[in-house]
Amino acid sequence: MANSWWEIQILCDSALEETIFWRLEVFGCRGMSSEVKGYSSLVGAYLPQEQAHVLDLAALALALRQDALCVGMPIPAVQWDLIDEEDWSITWKEHWQPQEIGDRFLINPAWLPIPEHTDRIVLQLEPGVAFGTGDHATTQLCLESLEMRLGNNEADLIIADVGCGSGILSIGAILLGAKKAYAVDIDPLAVKAARESRDLNGIAAERLTVEQGSVDRVAELIDAPVDGIVCNILAEVIIDLIPQMTAIAKPETWGVFSGILLDQAKPVADTLEENGWVVAALWKRQDWCCMNVRRT
Repeated sequence: MANSWWEIQILCDSALEETIFWRLEVFGCRGMSSEVKGYSSLVGAYLPQEQAHVLDLAALALALRQDALCVGMPIPAVQWDLIDEEDWSITWKEHWQPQEIGDRFLINPAWLPIPEHTDRIVLQLEPGVAFGTGDHATTQLCLESLEMRLGNNEADLIIADVGCGSGILSIGAILLGAKKAYAVDIDPLAVKAARESRDLNGIAAERLTVEQGSVDRVAELIDAPVDGIVCNILAEVIIDLIPQMTAIAKPETWGVFSGILLDQAKPVADTLEENGWVVAALWKRQDWCCMNVRRT
C-alpha cells in the first residue's frame, strides 16, 4: 500500500501515559494522541510504514511491557494496523482541539475557525507528521518559559530553535515579540511542516529561517551569537548538543531545554555545568521537566 502508516494503539493505566509518549517519540512516532477510556488511557500514534517492520513494533511492545513491570503497573495492551495516508489525516484531526497554554497562548488547529472574542495570542498549527502540537507537557513548559522570557516584547531578541519539529516554539517566540528566529531540524518532514506553519501564521521568511540541520547549521546561518536557545528534543540528544551550543551563545545567552524526564535531569544539568551553563529554574509537569538555564 502506497503512503501507508502504522497506526499504533495502546490501552494503558493513565499513570503510564507520559512514559509511553516518551517511548513512542523515541521510536519515531508522529501525531500522538490520548483519550480517556474509563480508568485507563488509549494512546494512539502514527509512523510511516517504511520506518518500522513488524519486528520493530514487537520490540516496542516488549519495551512498554518492561516499563510497566518496572514500576509495578498493569501491562499495556498494544496493537497496530496499516492505514493509508488519507485515513491517518482524518483520524489525527479528530483528536485535536483548540488549547489554551500558559497565560497568553491559544493553539488553534488550522482546519478550525479561530475562536471569537479571545484575548490570547493565537498560534495556528497544522503539524502533519512533525512533533509539536502543544498537547505534550514538554511543549507546554517551553511555551510557558518563553512567555516569561519574552513577556515585555523584547523586540531585538534573536532565538535559535534546535529540533524545531512543527516550529511551534520559534513561532511562539516571534508572536511574543522576538525579532528573529532560526529553526533547524534534522528531519526534512519537520522542516517542511515548520515552513508551512510559518506561512500559516503570516510570519515572513526573513523573521523565521527554517533549515535542515542542527546546531552547526545555526552557526552557519547567524551573523552573531543568539540571545536565546530553545531545545525540546530528548535528554540524550540534548547532552550531545550542549558542547556545540557554545559556538552560538554569548555570555548572557539563556536557554529553555525540555524533552527531559525527571530521572534524566541530573546528567543534563551536569553536562550543562561542565560547558558553562547553570540551571536557573527547573519546572516540572507530570514525569517531565523543563530547564531554564543561563550562561555562568
